[in-house]
Amino acid sequence: MRTALLTAGVLLATSTIASAQQVEPIEYTLDNGMHFLLMPRDEQPNIITAGWVAPVGSVNERPGITGISHMLEHLMFKGTSSIGTNDAEQDAEYRARLTEIREKMRELTLGGQYDRMYAGEIENPWDPANDTEELRDLRAEMTALQDKQAEITIKNEFDKVYTGNGGSGMNAGTGNDFTVYYINVPSNKLELWAWMESDRLSDPSLRELDAERLVVVEERRQVLEATPTGMLDEQFNSMFWVASPYNWPIVGWFSDIMSYTEDNFIEYFETHYQPANLTGIIVGDFEVDEAKQLINSYFGRLENKRAAPSPLVTYSVPLHGELRFNGECDCQDQVEVRYRSVAFGNPDEPVLDVIADLLNGRTGRLYKALVEEQGIAASARAGNRAQRYAGSFSFNATPKGDATLEDLELAWLEQIDLLKTEPVSERELNKIKNQSAADTFRGLQDNSSLFFQLAITEAYGGYEYLNSYPRAIQDVTAEDIMRVANEYFASDSRAVAMYSRKEGGEVKLITLEDVQASLPAEMAGMIMPQLEAQLAQLDTLSAEDLESGLAEIEANKEMTPPQMVVLMDYMKQQMELQLQKLQNGEAGASEGGDQ
Repeated sequence: MRTALLTAGVLLATSTIASAQQVEPIEYTLDNGMHFLLMPRDEQPNIITAGWVAPVGSVNERPGITGISHMLEHLMFKGTSSIGTNDAEQDAEYRARLTEIREKMRELTLGGQYDRMYAGEIENPWDPANDTEELRDLRAEMTALQDKQAEITIKNEFDKVYTGNGGSGMNAGTGNDFTVYYINVPSNKLELWAWMESDRLSDPSLRELDAERLVVVEERRQVLEATPTGMLDEQFNSMFWVASPYNWPIVGWFSDIMSYTEDNFIEYFETHYQPANLTGIIVGDFEVDEAKQLINSYFGRLENKRAAPSPLVTYSVPLHGELRFNGECDCQDQVEVRYRSVAFGNPDEPVLDVIADLLNGRTGRLYKALVEEQGIAASARAGNRAQRYAGSFSFNATPKGDATLEDLELAWLEQIDLLKTEPVSERELNKIKNQSAADTFRGLQDNSSLFFQLAITEAYGGYEYLNSYPRAIQDVTAEDIMRVANEYFASDSRAVAMYSRKEGGEVKLITLEDVQASLPAEMAGMIMPQLEAQLAQLDTLSAEDLESGLAEIEANKEMTPPQMVVLMDYMKQQMELQLQKLQNGEAGASEGGDQ
């Protein structure tokens, strides 16, 4: 199922970590501090995957600018002062005037319009329908300027330059802890990549800021407000993380999205995207000496304009009691039990990953107990999510027949008790270790997959993790599992979410049209054909493959880039429908295109 999950690009990175072989990129650092990992290999002739990663995401934000990491990623595709316009001087004048108008409108909104909202006169201070006369005049002037700017704007020129030179798959993703940019280019276009990427790192235009703001607002609506459980998930996640900056969505709160200023973006960009905070990565068929020369020529000109990013101060506080969250939606009944686990690189991370593997899959404990033996679950899976500064371990299940969500919760607690009190057999443990070794070996065979693993582990703390993690998995013992289960799975420090279908409501299925509408225009044309091809392969997968893929999606859902949320929810939905068919003994192809 990993082929299907590659659609989400970044999402796959931390779920196929490494293999027994050593990953040893050539490290190269410029005088400005920008670090590079060079991985020459000829498994895919004449192709390279190249990009760069910044260890910055929603966790680096604060109230007032939540979501700015994600929106900055959008703006980075709008070109530079020279790319994306046919009149750079006029474009600069338009942008300067639009900045003045935007600042004035923000001042009027945060002042008078917010006061009107607090007084109960209006509901949404950012809604144009609630504009005062002064705001209407400013909005009209802004629209007129934007129309003039559009006449000299070359839409998607950044992408067109790449694709016109044989590039493919240009994309980016913002998570809680990182932002990564990447593309596949022919080997003889490495200089083009170096010029394009260094140009946008030195001179991003932030063009079409206001239009892109509305795109992000619509994206938020698509991934949260228009999905059956989106708003519930957002609130449950916020409740679970308490003080931690993981408690707001990657896409940000609506009021923050509407209030960003150009100065906010410039300060954020110059702080977090300065060369000393970046790692460039090149994987594929290239000559190292040539790559170093190009890196020096192009990326060496970048300057550090601000002090280094401040370290994260506010960390997650322990849960001192059980939290319970109940909600209704147009969805299938479902339960989640979530615990605090550990951050990336913690010695207990591989133990928690092994526990998840013990529980998941067709031969895993949850399927055997809850689906086969007790017959109370249509689906049941667990996942460990180690992020840069904190982690979580979750159990998710949907009921079958007359079973209740409470029945599923009790059955989960029984499985936890077994992990706490009964040692895992050597046979069961070795099976998990062997499967992990096989999975991680496959994860290194493709340029793109290896690129993502290098990028994300480097953003989290260092690519060396790719070599140490597999050994740590092999070292996990039955005693480790009992110790970790007792330490982290406490009944008085967990959060439980129970979602029930609204009375009289129907389960709302995500459609292919919903997926396409949720994707940025420049991504939809590339992703939709891949998605349809993958859907056609669903009926060739075994139940174990489907269970494994679903567990992978669940374990990584908190790091899914906002523009991929609907896509991944759709894949999860279609995989669950196919799994139900297999469990019910039904044959035939997946109906993914018709749901």
